[in-house]
Amino acid sequence: MTDLSIRSIVLASQSASRKAMLTAAGVAFEAVGADLDERRLEAEMEEADPAEVAQALAAAKAVAVSDERLVLGSDSLIEVDGQRFDKPASREQAAEHLRFFSGKVMTLHSAAALAKDGKIVWVGSDFARLRVRELSEDFIEAYLGTEWPEVSYCVGVFRIEGPGVQLFESVMGDQFTVLGMPLLQVLAALREEGVLRT
Repeated sequence: MTDLSIRSIVLASQSASRKAMLTAAGVAFEAVGADLDERRLEAEMEEADPAEVAQALAAAKAVAVSDERLVLGSDSLIEVDGQRFDKPASREQAAEHLRFFSGKVMTLHSAAALAKDGKIVWVGSDFARLRVRELSEDFIEAYLGTEWPEVSYCVGVFRIEGPGVQLFESVMGDQFTVLGMPLLQVLAALREEGVLRT
């Protein structure tokens, strides 16, 4: 338990960036991966707004792991030119995604949800806009040579805290949202739930 946490929560994720954010913020947690068919849920919500899909996925992850403790689920989703993008299934698909993103604006939707005893008690979300510069084939090949397979776990094929920052001309939005979770909203919700000191 950290000095700032009154009690521990469960993070329904093995995401390195989400774990790093909570650790840096002084939140005591245990990470437990959610066993969830995310693609099936996304397919069922094909016509939904991307922000709603991210919220639904975050909530589903939290509920999937939920017990008597407070569980935090989080999800991020990328939209470019009206198309939603998931994590790349292969290095070839990652290269295709990067070619498509080149010179365009990427909207990143990040959502989080808290569940307890199988019920959602809070949902929050935010978005950021990232302008991708024109990417050469040479850069894409060198970038994936450096970052694959680590970016296979990343929606948008980038880790903003690493070489992925080289994909962008500009970023508009909260840094935590870009990292994959609306952290300031999460911290406020954890204070409301009595997890963190006020």
